[in-house]
Amino acid sequence: MIENAIQIICVYAIPLIFAITLHEAAHGWAAKKLGDDTAWILGRVTANPVPHIDPVGTVLVPGALVLMSALTGGAGFVFGWAKPVPIAAATNFRHTRRDMALSAAAGPASNLLLAFLCMIFYKLVYYLAPGTQGWIFVSAVLFQMVWTNITLAVFNLMPVPPLDGSRIATVFLPRGAYFGLMRYERYIMVGLFAVLMLGWLDTPLRVATNFVWNLLVSATGFIEAILRAVL
Repeated sequence: MIENAIQIICVYAIPLIFAITLHEAAHGWAAKKLGDDTAWILGRVTANPVPHIDPVGTVLVPGALVLMSALTGGAGFVFGWAKPVPIAAATNFRHTRRDMALSAAAGPASNLLLAFLCMIFYKLVYYLAPGTQGWIFVSAVLFQMVWTNITLAVFNLMPVPPLDGSRIATVFLPRGAYFGLMRYERYIMVGLFAVLMLGWLDTPLRVATNFVWNLLVSATGFIEAILRAVL
């Protein structure tokens, strides 16, 4: 049971923590480039997960899921979230909605970039060290890194508050409609989690995630071409 828990932590929890850490750090990095150094001053533009840890979303929820998976012997599905990066948009951004949208887009973009890089390494391991016990584990971690980052990007690009997609979509809304929508953000968030718990978004999210996965497989097709030429 302990060995199973350690495997689940390495294969599922660590990729998740790394993905959400990069996601939040990217928000802060983009905000700094756009004129708001709030996150930078608070030490949130870092790959160190500690400043980003949310006691519930980063520790309690993933930890409980890891424990449940270990006790039941399941493969384990682990998810979570980090503390939102503080951004003083109204004070420091020259174009509030545009810059807010750009800083929001940086989070999913960072996850897609990491997924692309991990897909390259996943293919290299898959083709260069097939069947090797140690590399099977490495391959599983890389696979989960790709899948976790794609899932996080796809989920956050949904145009629903408080997700990043809503910050991007509201650029195209009239100013009054934008602030009217943000007024109900917390209520919409409750509704979003209810819909997720009911499983109503499972199919569209799975379709979108598979679509992005296939795009990355095609985008990294040069790996197979290079290996065929070299080997």
